[in-house]
Amino acid sequence: MTPHVLITGGNKGIGLECSRLFLAAGYRVTVIARSTELVEDHPNLTLHPFDLCQIDQIPALIKQLPTIDVLINNAGVMFSLPYDNYPADKAATLMKLNIEAPVALIREVSRGMIQRGGGRIVNNASIAGQIGHPDIWYGISKAGLINATKSFAKQLGGQGIIINAVAPGPVETDMLEVIPEPRKKAIKAAVYSGRFATASEVARTLFWLGTDSPDYINGTCIDINNGAFPR
Repeated sequence: MTPHVLITGGNKGIGLECSRLFLAAGYRVTVIARSTELVEDHPNLTLHPFDLCQIDQIPALIKQLPTIDVLINNAGVMFSLPYDNYPADKAATLMKLNIEAPVALIREVSRGMIQRGGGRIVNNASIAGQIGHPDIWYGISKAGLINATKSFAKQLGGQGIIINAVAPGPVETDMLEVIPEPRKKAIKAAVYSGRFATASEVARTLFWLGTDSPDYINGTCIDINNGAFPR
């Protein structure tokens, strides 16, 4: 049977590059996004329009979809607002999309994986979850996603489920638009190659963790920051 991957936000940026990699590898790809348009036209690619902030609707969503072998939690948002002038609705939206939705998806998707004896889940976190970050809520959400990766791996690893995360530094995507120019220059100056990551570089790491990485890599967060946060 053709393997099936579910990718949130798989219609643009890192998610789109990830969708292309899975399609090239022969997977059926289901993309969850608020958009109703797909950039790609492929017989194995399906768009399922859905607002991931509707946390209570996620169980019903997963029941509608075919068996999921791989889950890529890629969707996320950053507002880059000051901590002392951060509207409550913006903080609530960010936390729902960046941490509550991935946790709910892991919970629901893992039910079927447990029954089948295995599966893979990869979370797209951020360097923001490892260091201090100007967008306080964004940093909090990504730190939570890294912790959730480790916690779920401890809970589900014994049942054949492999759960990992990546923590990229800034990536050449639309999200760069909300970062002030002085901070962009400072970030570039801190990395070895003097450039941001490409969406393809992050996507290739997500794909590897979702497919071919050794089973013994579980509960891990892989840094993709080119020296911005060496450790």
